[in-house]
This record gives sequence, structure tokens and C-alpha cells, in this order.
Amino acid sequence: MNEAVSIMIVGMITVFFILVLIVVIGNVLIRLSNKYIPAEVVKEKNPRTGTDTGAVYTAIEKAIEQVTQGKGKVNSIKKI
Repeated sequence: MNEAVSIMIVGMITVFFILVLIVVIGNVLIRLSNKYIPAEVVKEKNPRTGTDTGAVYTAIEKAIEQVTQGKGKVNSIKKI
């Protein structure tokens, strides 16, 4: 019985040690990849038309500027 308990304790300690190593190595890999690999710059796309939303906002701003003869200002654009 003592041998079975000692084998169980050694097995549990081994599993715990391996899980700790996996967590530590994973965190190190994540930190290194975030530090040395730049993030991808993703352009924001309008899901319906597939156009660049920056171009849409620019077009709206220019249209308002033209209609108000430079007196109007766009604070925010919301879809109703």
C-alpha cells in the first residue's frame, strides 16, 4: 500500500511540474512573439459594400464641407 501511495504522489508531482512548464513556456513564447513580431495592420472594411470606411468618411466630410461652404464640421457619423 505504501508503494502505491508513493507512486501516486510521484506521478501527481510529475504531472504538476509538466503543466507548470507548459504554462511558463507558453507565456514566454507569447511575450517574445508580441515583442519581436509586429502586429498586422488590418484596414477596416464595411461588411456590406467591402469598401474602405476611411474613404467613405472622407467622402462624407468633403460633401458636407462643399454643401456648407466650409462652415460645417463632422463630429461623428452614425448609422441610423
